[in-house]
Amino acid sequence: MCGLMGYAGPSPAAPILLEGLARLEYRGYDSAGLAVLEGDRLRVEKLAGRVSELAARVRGLAWPGRLGIAHTRWATHGEVTEQNAHPHLDCHERIAVITNGIVENWRELRAELEAGGHRFRSETDTEVIAHLAEALAPSLGVAGAVREAAARLRGAYAFLLVHATAPDRLFVARRSAPLVIGVADGAAIAASDVPALLPHTREIVYLGDGESAELWPGGIRLTDAAGRPVARDPVHVPWSAAEAEKGGYAHFMLKEIHEQPRAVADTLVGRLDLSAGRPRLEELPLSEPRISAARRVLLVACGTAWHASLYGAALLEELARVPAAAVLASELRYGHPVLGPDTAVVAVSQSGETADTLAAVRLAREAGSPVLAVCNVMGSQLTRDADATLYTRAGLEVGVASTKAYTTQLAALALIAVEWGVRRGTLPPAEAAAAVEGLAAAPGALAEALRLDGPAADLARQYRFAYNFLYLGRRHNWPTAAEGALKLKEISYIHAEAYPGGEMKHGPIAMIEPTFPTVAVAVEGSVREKMLSNVSEIRARKGPVILLATRGDRDAAAAADHVLELPRVPERFSPLSAVVPLQLFAYHVAVERACDPDRPRNLAKSVTVE
Repeated sequence: MCGLMGYAGPSPAAPILLEGLARLEYRGYDSAGLAVLEGDRLRVEKLAGRVSELAARVRGLAWPGRLGIAHTRWATHGEVTEQNAHPHLDCHERIAVITNGIVENWRELRAELEAGGHRFRSETDTEVIAHLAEALAPSLGVAGAVREAAARLRGAYAFLLVHATAPDRLFVARRSAPLVIGVADGAAIAASDVPALLPHTREIVYLGDGESAELWPGGIRLTDAAGRPVARDPVHVPWSAAEAEKGGYAHFMLKEIHEQPRAVADTLVGRLDLSAGRPRLEELPLSEPRISAARRVLLVACGTAWHASLYGAALLEELARVPAAAVLASELRYGHPVLGPDTAVVAVSQSGETADTLAAVRLAREAGSPVLAVCNVMGSQLTRDADATLYTRAGLEVGVASTKAYTTQLAALALIAVEWGVRRGTLPPAEAAAAVEGLAAAPGALAEALRLDGPAADLARQYRFAYNFLYLGRRHNWPTAAEGALKLKEISYIHAEAYPGGEMKHGPIAMIEPTFPTVAVAVEGSVREKMLSNVSEIRARKGPVILLATRGDRDAAAAADHVLELPRVPERFSPLSAVVPLQLFAYHVAVERACDPDRPRNLAKSVTVE
């Protein structure tokens, strides 16, 4: 889960590499480094610290080389030290390598190479690639050495390599970790994610699993594991470089919270037929026999996407009357799941490169299950592995803690549930039409919920020194509570746990006392009274309560210490707006505690390793 950047072109490489790293720093930020070829000599600079510190160190120095690689690290092997920072070199300092991912068999490869006389300088798994290439290049050439080295590695990885004997070539390879390539203005650029390429091009080539490539100024050559040429057209990415800027907001996270009405509207546009009273999802072949005949649905995801999947599973059962369950991909892949042609799998991932989700999808495909993807990134590995994809259209999300990716996933899953219900005949036309109208109103409700920014900031100042929080919700908003708790712990480092409201008495109520606040979601709907009863039990034990309620609910206002009022929406779609004040609260608590909400410690944006 690191940021990779490589450049071969007509301009000095160092400034372009550093700019790209700055756009990728959400992928890792404990150390950074770059290597640039100047003639047949490698020039390397690296440190334990952030990209801005690396840029300050090289600022004002002449770096004329026009080919190089750069890296921002999220440590997996070895402590955060300058020695362990990338790039890593071979014995003779003629090869430099950077990686994203994990090389699982690095210990045995290192022992083999050390027995052959190679000298290692770091504790990392990455360094074995440089020494492998050093050993293989004399007989196979650099491109052949890259392919052979990649073949000998086990794990999920992507790497970029430069060799002093090939001063106009950048070599790349990947397996189960993301890598994208762009060509523009006489340059070729490789990166671990699209944002680094946006200032230069929006025509992106996604390197396939097990493939490698050579890049030179203005050109690329893709090959498979056997060295055979691979032809692949570029994908046009609709994001702009401006989306990778803060746009006047203090942090990317706050910007992306405020972008949610537009992001959800974009996800819904063209997919709601108000006159017909139903969705229109030409992207998903829900009427295809192997999907329409599915006897159950598994929604597979990790983290925030799993919370969205909990909501999606509940809605599928409610509207399509098909048994559905949200399953953690990291558990599914090591269990003994009951999969097969009668089980449809919906894989949910913001990046489309989440390692555990991809592994679960491979299991599903091997078992013959149809796979539908909900994803934000065109051309990502998940979208290539799935039978069909519903894109969420969230736009570029830079903040590590996901916000607009989550609400667009909710919207996409709601679309699927309504459409599936219509196709299965379990959702009457009048109810389908009402659902379509409710979804169409969701962006407006999101915009109204953003007005709670000020009250959320006030509450953050009051509760910034709390040690623990309990989050409660029921039915559709149990996932909302789970997502709210996750946001708080991710970016403020305050412990928070979430429970369905009905489970409170089965243990968590023991924790309630005056310094243990609870955040509860009790919006208008079938479980509102049950939630208010839970809140009463907490207040009877002198626990402070922050309550999310529907505007004008006097009973709710009297039941809590603090009330955040939300617009009135259909209960089944309330999670789209109910999560907004929880995101805002987490954000403001983090700021009050002097935490960086965009770069929470120990976290990276895309979890591309186990």
